[in-house]
Amino acid sequence: MNRICLFPGTFDPVTLGHVDIINRALPLFDKIYVGIGINAAKNPMFSAEQRMDWFKAIFRNEPKVESVCYEGLTIDFCEKIGARFILRGIRFVSDFEYEKSIADANRTMNRNIETIFLTGEPKYTSVASTIVRDILKNGGNADAFLPQEVVATLQQRKI
Repeated sequence: MNRICLFPGTFDPVTLGHVDIINRALPLFDKIYVGIGINAAKNPMFSAEQRMDWFKAIFRNEPKVESVCYEGLTIDFCEKIGARFILRGIRFVSDFEYEKSIADANRTMNRNIETIFLTGEPKYTSVASTIVRDILKNGGNADAFLPQEVVATLQQRKI
């Protein structure tokens, strides 16, 4: 049986923290789907296609990583793709409290899917997409928080 996981999120934009979690999860799983959740209540800065393209570019030499978009419950999408694990990155204790409540709800809905938490590298704890978007919206330089593939796109767009 393959160890398939879903790493769900908005990834708006993709940060070095996201990439770090995926890189450290690679030895644990046979396949990692990066699931870009589509939420009608959110107004993302970057299109879902752009975010998928960033992951494709970043992990172009890693066949175990595939980016996909999905709507609806994460647990339902896990069933659809055959994922038995949900991967979540944790930066702070407050992240864990929030993520644990979601993991508990998911476990109640489907006991066959387990949530795996990886803590972020200390150098990435201050990296959050929300902060990066704020920097970009206000004309600041967010390059230190972003993979080169994202930086290159932003430089082309002059964001």
